[in-house]
Amino acid sequence: MRFRPDTEAMILGALANGPLHGYGIVKCLKENSDGLFKLNEGQLYPMLFKMQESGWIIGEWETEGSGPARKIYSLTVDGTNELQRKLSDWDRFSKAVQQTLLTKMEVRNA
Repeated sequence: MRFRPDTEAMILGALANGPLHGYGIVKCLKENSDGLFKLNEGQLYPMLFKMQESGWIIGEWETEGSGPARKIYSLTVDGTNELQRKLSDWDRFSKAVQQTLLTKMEVRNA
């Protein structure tokens, strides 16, 4: 296992609280990470398309209001299961890193 940002997991996590449009996903990630995670449209929409193809999310057009139609994305059951799998993987990875770092600190302090 190697470290890499899992943007798909973060998008799934943003949608776990309810349906969002693309701008809402970007805003959620940015706000919840204190500005650390910033996605642009060129990064987000190909990922959303891939996640739809995988069956993790559903995109439906919303035409309410006076503005243009917006696509709203929601988690599917498969998406919820994938998020749980990714959270479990992240938990194992972060525990391994923490254990390794703490072991290194103990060796230095001995």
